[in-house]
Amino acid sequence: MHPDYLQKILNAQVYDLAEETQLDFAPNLSGRIGNRVYLKREDMQPVFSFKLRGAHNKIACLSADRLKRGVICASAGNHAQGVAMSAAHLGCRAVVVMPVTTPAIKVEAVRKRGGEVVLAGESYDAAYAHALKLEKKEKLTFVHPFDDPDVIAGQGTIGMEILRQHRKQDGPIHAIFAAIGGGGLASGVAAYVKAVRPDIKVIGVETRDADAMKRSLAAGKRVRLEQVGLFADGTAVQLVGEETFRLCRELLDDVVLVDTDAACAAIKDVFEDTRSILEPAGALAIAGAKEYAHRHKLRDKTLVAIASGANANFDRLRFVAERAEIGEQREAVFAVTLPEKPGAYRKFVSLIGKHGITEFNYRYHRPSEAHVYVGIQVANRAESLRLLESLKKHGYPAIDLSEDETAKLHVRHMVGGHVPDTGIDECIYRFEFPERPGALMHFLNRMSTGWNISLFHYRNHGADTGRVLVGMQVPPEDTKKFRCFLEELGYPCWDETENPAYRLFLG
Repeated sequence: MHPDYLQKILNAQVYDLAEETQLDFAPNLSGRIGNRVYLKREDMQPVFSFKLRGAHNKIACLSADRLKRGVICASAGNHAQGVAMSAAHLGCRAVVVMPVTTPAIKVEAVRKRGGEVVLAGESYDAAYAHALKLEKKEKLTFVHPFDDPDVIAGQGTIGMEILRQHRKQDGPIHAIFAAIGGGGLASGVAAYVKAVRPDIKVIGVETRDADAMKRSLAAGKRVRLEQVGLFADGTAVQLVGEETFRLCRELLDDVVLVDTDAACAAIKDVFEDTRSILEPAGALAIAGAKEYAHRHKLRDKTLVAIASGANANFDRLRFVAERAEIGEQREAVFAVTLPEKPGAYRKFVSLIGKHGITEFNYRYHRPSEAHVYVGIQVANRAESLRLLESLKKHGYPAIDLSEDETAKLHVRHMVGGHVPDTGIDECIYRFEFPERPGALMHFLNRMSTGWNISLFHYRNHGADTGRVLVGMQVPPEDTKKFRCFLEELGYPCWDETENPAYRLFLG
């Protein structure tokens, strides 16, 4: 007989530790996608994740005897902190088994909350197997991260809060979106919402490279993935839970898949509306809401996305910022072939027109032509395609690399080569351009048409100045004219011709 989840959720013991998080309207995101989007702010929990709810409800439901013996879990992330915090609150021993590869910052976070960390195995599966052995050996109670009715019920309180907090004057809720790893969050929310308001859709969201639930639902049975993508590590699960699969198969309306770029764009969306930074898994529901609204052409609907966690690795933010604009389709990445003749650069930049250039990579290719890797700000995908056609029409062969993973991850950082021996030495200068429209055009207009640009690298970093590296071949008789050019240009610059990195790799 299956548990009565409505009763379990109504009686869940979460609020002596977990908080009732706010349901915040996201005005910028709502305006952009033409629907009312609300964020359920589980990133505001004491452990910055919804996981505290399920962990605490499970531990709080234990008998006094089992509490006295202690609990154990296997986790390298948010569940570990939830178990440690809950156990400390209830005066209970907590053993947390983590893979030996777990970053030190996560290990210390668990220890600071009172957890006894045991490092075992290279992967989660190995840590999980070790935890089961310790559970039997030391008579501890295993707290599963998702496949447990009490854990599911704890997560289900999020659905209860959403329905209570939503203001009816904003119109009925069309759909609620929840990230899926093992399925505890989505199944818990669906169990409550479908029991009380079956008209509201509950949509799960997974990444394309960790879609265990989507595949399992399609197959009618649980499917184990051979490998999973780790960017959204909080949802990187190879096999969903048995009970969570049953509930999701029965209750979910759909599962939406999103890619890494979409997750990055969603992190930026939430930051722009809240100034909070979600972890990739924590932003999946927002990415899923955007994808679902776009796919079904929704307008003026009320959508709720659960912002499920904010335990982001700081060193990942640079990658997130790099990919967010592409994920939102507000940056186009092109490979453009330019003829090696005077004025070619100037004409190319004039064709780009009012669009901001986010990146410009070029190294001399051959006497007749040059290949340029360029990033351009656009309003949407349609504008990107129009710009591509305009370049081709004006004699600039161009390839769209916006969806090319190799180009975005690697090639953009490897555009290089060596300048040919033409009898004219190459000089290398580093410039600081003001980040404003026309700055690049001003530079090109000031240059002598007789000087060859042999190298050009620029990337927008969101600062008030752009940093540019330029290689030029200036004939010796033009040295004085070149000095005047630098002075009249008015941009700070530094001679890097003798820079050892340039000499080794580009000179």
